[in-house]
Amino acid sequence: MARFEVNFYSYSLDHGVDIEVTIPSFSPCDRQPGVRPTHKVPARFPVLYLLHGHGNDYQCWTRYTSVERLAEEQRIALVTFSTGNKAYNNMPAGDNYYDFLNEELPDFISSMFPISTRREDTYIAGLSMGGYGTLAHALTNPGRYCAFGAMSPGVFGREDRRRQEDLDQSSLTDIFRRQIEPFFELEARLKEGADLPKGYICCGTQDHLYQRVKEFVEDAKALGADFVWHPVDGYEHEWRYWDMEIANFLKWIPRTDYYADKPHKI
Repeated sequence: MARFEVNFYSYSLDHGVDIEVTIPSFSPCDRQPGVRPTHKVPARFPVLYLLHGHGNDYQCWTRYTSVERLAEEQRIALVTFSTGNKAYNNMPAGDNYYDFLNEELPDFISSMFPISTRREDTYIAGLSMGGYGTLAHALTNPGRYCAFGAMSPGVFGREDRRRQEDLDQSSLTDIFRRQIEPFFELEARLKEGADLPKGYICCGTQDHLYQRVKEFVEDAKALGADFVWHPVDGYEHEWRYWDMEIANFLKWIPRTDYYADKPHKI
C-alpha cells in the first residue's frame, strides 16, 4: 500500500485535520522480467472509510490490525481521520464532524486520489464510538454507502432510547447530550422505503456493550431490517477481536468494481 499522512484545513471543522489514506500500489510481486513497471492505475479504487473509537485516533486501525495488508490484497483504498471524542456528530460550537465525513472528506479524497465516487464502491466501518458513527452515517445518508460494518458499536439500549425520546429539545444541556440516534434513523428510513446499505453488525459476547448491541439488532430486525448479526463468544472490547472482524467484513462486502476479481499479492 502507498500510505499518505495528510493534514489539511477543513472548512467544516474550521481547523486542520489529520487523515491517513492508503492506496493499493505496485508491489515486488508485480515485477515481471522484460516488463516496465508503472504506477498508473487502470481504474479508480473502491474505498472504505474507517472510524476509530473513543480515545483513539486516525492511526489506530492501521497500527493494531492487519487491515492495511488485507486492503492491499483485496485492492481497496482506506481512509481514516481523527475526530477526537466528538462521535462523528456536528457540535453546537463548531467541529462539524458529521458534515466533514458526510460531505467534505469524500470530496477531498476523490479530488486528490484515484478513488471512486460511486455508491457501489463506497463502504464505511468502525468500532465502538466509530461503530456508532458508522450506523449514524449509514442510516442518515443511505444513498452514499453500499455497505457498512458496525463493530461493538456504542449504541443505546431500549431504556436509553426511551430516555432519549424525552430529551428537552430546547434545553442547552440536552443539545450537548443529544446525538443522532441510529435506531430512530433506521425506523425513519424504513418508513420512507429507502434503499439501505447492506449491514454487518458484530460484538463479542463478553463486551460490556453486548446487551445494548443485541437489543439494537433484535429491535432492528423486528422493524424489518435485514442486517447480518455476528456475535462471537469469548471476546471483550478489544483489538484482537476487531482485527478478526475487519478481515471478515472485507471478505463479506459486495464488490462490483474493476478490482473485485483481481486479488493482489504483496
